[in-house]
Amino acid sequence: MSNQEASTSDSPIHLDGTTLEGGGQLLRLALSISSLTYIPIHVTDIRGKRGKMSSPGSAGGLKPAHLAGIKWLANATAAKAEGMEVKSKELIFRPSTTGSKTATNGSQNERAGVWKDVYQDGKIVRRESRIPMATPGAITLVLQAILPYLLFSSSASVSDQNETVPLRITIEGGTNVTNSPSIEYVIHVLLPLLSLKLGIRPISTTLHKRGWSTGRNEVGSVTFEATPSFPGSTVPPLSFQNRGDLSKVHVSILVPGATARSIVRDKVTAQLLAYYPDIEILFPVDEDSRSDKRLYLLLVAEISNGYRLGCDWLFDMKSQGSTMDQKCEKLVSRVVKDLKRELKHEACVDEYMQDQLVVFQALAAGKTQVDGGKTRETTLHTKTARWVAEQIVGVKFDELGQCEGVGFVVGEDFKKKRMNEEEDAVKSNG
Repeated sequence: MSNQEASTSDSPIHLDGTTLEGGGQLLRLALSISSLTYIPIHVTDIRGKRGKMSSPGSAGGLKPAHLAGIKWLANATAAKAEGMEVKSKELIFRPSTTGSKTATNGSQNERAGVWKDVYQDGKIVRRESRIPMATPGAITLVLQAILPYLLFSSSASVSDQNETVPLRITIEGGTNVTNSPSIEYVIHVLLPLLSLKLGIRPISTTLHKRGWSTGRNEVGSVTFEATPSFPGSTVPPLSFQNRGDLSKVHVSILVPGATARSIVRDKVTAQLLAYYPDIEILFPVDEDSRSDKRLYLLLVAEISNGYRLGCDWLFDMKSQGSTMDQKCEKLVSRVVKDLKRELKHEACVDEYMQDQLVVFQALAAGKTQVDGGKTRETTLHTKTARWVAEQIVGVKFDELGQCEGVGFVVGEDFKKKRMNEEEDAVKSNG
């Protein structure tokens, strides 16, 4: 049975959680696609490669941060889900079309407990929701799981007003978390690129409080506001090709105290200008992290055609006996070195962005291509994301990162449409 045939049956698509990268990304992407297409999934051995054998001190299964995103999507799609508990290694997720239908009616929608309708002069002006986490799990990874649904479901459609209203969602957790995208990366790399290539209105972010996994654990919160696509619209085909010239570098600094911040600013400026003397250097974020254990640096290369590539590091080295000056030197040297290497590949997106674009490539109406560079090997995260998309909706990626998207249409029942197309094909062949 082919992937496409499997994806339209009532049986859930089985995904082995130990495949390729074998981490949480596989689950997040599967949930994103399932929530929009109504194709059920069955993930086993969740985060199987995060077990004690491959990652000492950690374990597989669902963490609270994974569970937060799963529960929200389950409520939003009226899904029948099994295995929604911390440490669960298996999840069955069956979204229902009734989830999207109730989203178009104010009173029913509020009873669902996902969105709260906000009225002004008798009209719904936006919908609000909240995803709480009691620990500093990465807010950005929860966003990664739900963002395609926010942008391309019919949750924002108000039938009796014949319009789409903004969606505002507040997520609590960590903004700066080890081994996860930072909120700065999302604001300065991911969201600008999506606005540039998907033709969507800019997604606004409001950082209420930072949440950290380094130093003393601290829970923060961020509000995102997006205006989704109208029913009947499609996901435009992404094309990231022909990278232009480096024009600017945006620098985000989070280190403790004015002296350390000054050291980082000076070192970053000197090292960048030594390699790229004609660029403009901007400092959109320059904050006191208020802890000697919290040092973070993000460098975003802005290309002449609007592309952005980011490199960052949340300092996590053992530094007993090191001065703050020495830690700042290590921080700057590592991130500048990473940026140089990233730019040398001549890729149009950085290695962390490439896998995050796969879901939009798979859903697009037409051929898409994301140039990952001439000399950089495809990352395991990207290979995993492509594998998930192939298993659920049947798209195929070639060695250049190209694929023909499935032509997802906002507001349509993708699964039903695919089944009807296959039935028609069988009849015509018969």
